[in-house]
Amino acid sequence: MSDLYISWSDYHRKIEDLAVKIHQSQWKFDRIVCIARGGLRAGDILSRIFDKPLAILVASSYGGTEGKVRGSIKFARDLTMVGDDLGNRILLVDDLVDSGVSLEQSILWLKSRYTEDIQEIRTAVLWYKACSVAIPDYYVDYLADNPWIHQPFEIYEKMSAADFAAKVSK
Repeated sequence: MSDLYISWSDYHRKIEDLAVKIHQSQWKFDRIVCIARGGLRAGDILSRIFDKPLAILVASSYGGTEGKVRGSIKFARDLTMVGDDLGNRILLVDDLVDSGVSLEQSILWLKSRYTEDIQEIRTAVLWYKACSVAIPDYYVDYLADNPWIHQPFEIYEKMSAADFAAKVSK
């Protein structure tokens, strides 16, 4: 498996490129639901760009050494959002689609809990890997070689507040 290293500027540019693709589709949606943790930053920025409310669905499927071991997906009990109405058209956002299981299961989770509200869900990711069983509606990069993506915020997973305190005191 190859590695793809992403800088902060690349990361933000990808989110802007994704916003352009969504805008060009002319699809109108009511709310953005981001899958946390990976989709939080992209969801937040897209929510600001499109001036749409944000909801957060917490899901986890990675663990083990350096977070590279995929397990069964687990969801939070509730969706976090302001208001009771999710809306009819939902843009579901994550950072990437790898196996596709998280994206597919998130759609099922939303539909099972908001059956009365949802008419349509479309998906948006920065990176779409060839190994995915799910095909996102919007994506920036298609990755045929399925690299492991090293995102700029991963450094914080290896550092503690004490590390930063020691760095500042030098």
